[in-house]
Amino acid sequence: LLSGRETVGSSSMENNVSLKFRQQLFLISENLVTEDVAGLKFLCTDLLHLSKLERAQSAADIFKLLMAQEYLNAEDTFLLAELLYRIKCHSLLEKLGYTKEKVQEHLHEKGRVSLYRQMLYELSENITNEMLKEIIFLLQDHLPKRWITLSALDLLILLEKQGLLTKDNVQILEDVCMNVSPDLLETIDCYKQAKGLHALSNDIYHARTCEISLCLVKFLDLTDKLECFKEYFNLRGEKFSNIERCVVGKMGIIPLKLFTHQCMCLSSSKRQNILHLSKLCILEMAHMTTYKMDGPHRGFCLIINNVNFNGSQRKGSCKDAEQLERVFTWLGLDVRTYTDLTSGDIINLMQTWQQVQDHKDRNCFICCILSHGESGAIYGTDEKLVPIRMLTSHFTAKQCPQLAAKPKLFFIQACQGNNIQHPVCVDTDGQTPDLSSTQERVSVFESIPEEADFLLGMATVDGYVSFRHIEEGTWYIQALCSKLQLLVPRGEDILSILTRVNEDVARRVSPSGTKKQMPQPAYTLRRKFIFPIPMAPPPS
Repeated sequence: LLSGRETVGSSSMENNVSLKFRQQLFLISENLVTEDVAGLKFLCTDLLHLSKLERAQSAADIFKLLMAQEYLNAEDTFLLAELLYRIKCHSLLEKLGYTKEKVQEHLHEKGRVSLYRQMLYELSENITNEMLKEIIFLLQDHLPKRWITLSALDLLILLEKQGLLTKDNVQILEDVCMNVSPDLLETIDCYKQAKGLHALSNDIYHARTCEISLCLVKFLDLTDKLECFKEYFNLRGEKFSNIERCVVGKMGIIPLKLFTHQCMCLSSSKRQNILHLSKLCILEMAHMTTYKMDGPHRGFCLIINNVNFNGSQRKGSCKDAEQLERVFTWLGLDVRTYTDLTSGDIINLMQTWQQVQDHKDRNCFICCILSHGESGAIYGTDEKLVPIRMLTSHFTAKQCPQLAAKPKLFFIQACQGNNIQHPVCVDTDGQTPDLSSTQERVSVFESIPEEADFLLGMATVDGYVSFRHIEEGTWYIQALCSKLQLLVPRGEDILSILTRVNEDVARRVSPSGTKKQMPQPAYTLRRKFIFPIPMAPPPS
């Protein structure tokens, strides 16, 4: 009898666990949209039978298939956690008892999604609708005549079905990406390196070390052909045997060494082919290291300058706005300044610029906001808060495909806390609301989208005030403008410049000698961001 009771109790407990687990899966499924389901199906392609997977209509259907194959159960939910992590649904991880960091920690030992599948999915995320149309045009001879492409994932699946794309042969992707957007090659190259493959050709190969990229160029005949090569890269007068410089400075090419290798005679036509391949190789290496900044238009720079609030003014802010306008105009950006915007005005402005088609022909996007603020948010002149993440999220690859894979820089001059202090001749950039000091704080890292290519430069760390001189402007913006003018001509990248800004601001003290400030950058940049050196001298 006792044994029977134990059996019944055990069965009841198992049913409760199973019910709770299925409730968790149901809640997760309800929070996944159509695009998320498509991503899950694609990432599971190597794990589940394709015909069954294609019939799945919802996330719950996919979960059933995973459970049937014993990939997923109440005791082991890591695969589902990995899938949610891969499709960037990080907020749903907590329903499984995971965090983004915990998943990352165990991916190496427990991850099931192959490098190949990861690469294809990441590639699809960076392919905009315009790019997809161009790729389809290039591949039209390989596609069924009446086939309708719904997404980049659909196209990749079709290429796999036709045998044109495999984990050991991604040449067709390399060919189309080179034509449509060479930036996409970085994802493919990282996959090949991770697999232990090397991009080799009969004439050129390159090897990348942790600090220096080497381009070993196989062109042959050290006399006239060397001179021809130098001329091709506009390097007349340089010592070619050991060049350690930016090969094409105006284009922001990475520092590298070029070596001549196996010199022998070649025909003129072969030599030209090699020169062309060499240039492509070097340019590709440059693209993988620095963001492309050689377009005819640098990009737009928005400056939101909130000065007048109810009964108060942010004195000195106009000095900041004027200096930002001068510096970013000098750096080649098309600057637009907006003054005294309410919270609604700010959101509407972001929505307007999100839709601007001219971003397509620009290299980057910059937005500077000068206002009062609280943790993770800035004030409109109507004294209503706007979350910084809401502002930045308008410019993700999906929301603003014209800026996909391009750097988006946001500089926020505003307090991030409620510790208000009033030194003589120095104001704080915090509003004086009657909010509790226990207000929930938002980390600066939560204010930028989880996807790549964003930088958020905050005037101060979370929870603290930032300082503004009523005549000379804010410590942070004045230091930023000063360091940009000093270090851009030296070829420094933006993160190195912001480190110097931190150093500058940290040395400053209020007139009372008791108040200091420390800026904080957060970023998901994948490459170095280097402004091309302007021809004109700095504005001040």
